[in-house]
Amino acid sequence: MPAKKEGSGGGDMREGKKKMDKKSPEYLIKSGLAGGFAGCAAKTVVGPLDRVKILFQTRNPQFAKYTGSWSGFPTAIYDIYLTTGVRGLFKGHSATLLRIFPYAGIKFLAYEQIRARVIKSHAQETPGRRFVSGSAAGMMSVFLTYPLEVIRVRLAFETKDQGRGSSLASIIKKIYAEQPPPVSHNIPGGGAGPHPITATATHALETLTPRSGLSNFFRGFTPTLIGMIPYAGASFLAHDSMSDLMRIPLLAPYTTLPNTFRPESPTTSHKPAQLRYWAELTTGGIAGFVSQTVSYPLEVIRRRMQVGGVVGDGHRLGIVEVGRRIYWERGYKGFFVGLTIGYVKVVPMVAVSFFAYERGKYYLGI
Repeated sequence: MPAKKEGSGGGDMREGKKKMDKKSPEYLIKSGLAGGFAGCAAKTVVGPLDRVKILFQTRNPQFAKYTGSWSGFPTAIYDIYLTTGVRGLFKGHSATLLRIFPYAGIKFLAYEQIRARVIKSHAQETPGRRFVSGSAAGMMSVFLTYPLEVIRVRLAFETKDQGRGSSLASIIKKIYAEQPPPVSHNIPGGGAGPHPITATATHALETLTPRSGLSNFFRGFTPTLIGMIPYAGASFLAHDSMSDLMRIPLLAPYTTLPNTFRPESPTTSHKPAQLRYWAELTTGGIAGFVSQTVSYPLEVIRRRMQVGGVVGDGHRLGIVEVGRRIYWERGYKGFFVGLTIGYVKVVPMVAVSFFAYERGKYYLGI
């Protein structure tokens, strides 16, 4: 039996193997697995950073004093470590992994499928099509996994060691049972009585809108869905664009791994050369920086809505109301609270995510 040639692409150029259809069950399973494991690896790397960022964004009373300064972030991590140890830094991480595996798996799988339909040839590789493909994939993954995100945020928000009271099951029960207080609308101008028209509209809305139960697991869903348009779109666009830049002839000898390019043939689909680890991490890091910057204000609004039953007076506020409250509290800077931590967290997270995904696809032969 002839020996396999070195650097042949890890088995991608198998003789006689039929070209794998991107719509086939094998491709769907493999791309979903690669995406899911990539998401778990990325979230584990930045678990402690994610915990502190959520505490800052939601203005947790115990950690509000640490916001607004460069030293606040490491001090907050040290405080959590002294109080609850390493486990405290990863509080809510089990819920994170339960959510991130299907979320990342669906996101990458959906991107591959949507991209194959929106971009059918190299000539159609335009920034607009890449952005649309990423946005649609991100929205689909959010729609299917959002309740798990709410549970994760609430687990991370809890700061006191409440024993069994802080377990995953108890948090789910607590969210399900929460009911907001009745909303009172006063007459414009300071009158104490309810405005008739407003009272009628409010009564109709409260009658039609569930006040507890499953609807509680979709707090902040609208800003999340809207925020995913720039976040996922910019993330995939930046990554794919930077990957193209890394592969230009001038840089390719330094940024790509030799003998990993796979040309189009009757038995194989086109696959660009694999980037070296530092180049792949760089493209993912830039993608994380860009996506975090353009979507952060909506992320802050989303976090505040998700913990609405824990802080404040318990009233459920919409996107506009939450935005106004944030602006009244801290001005425009309130929409960027924790952004520095966001960069520290998101840049390595997205870098690891894309690196793990691209390597996962390569070794799985897709």
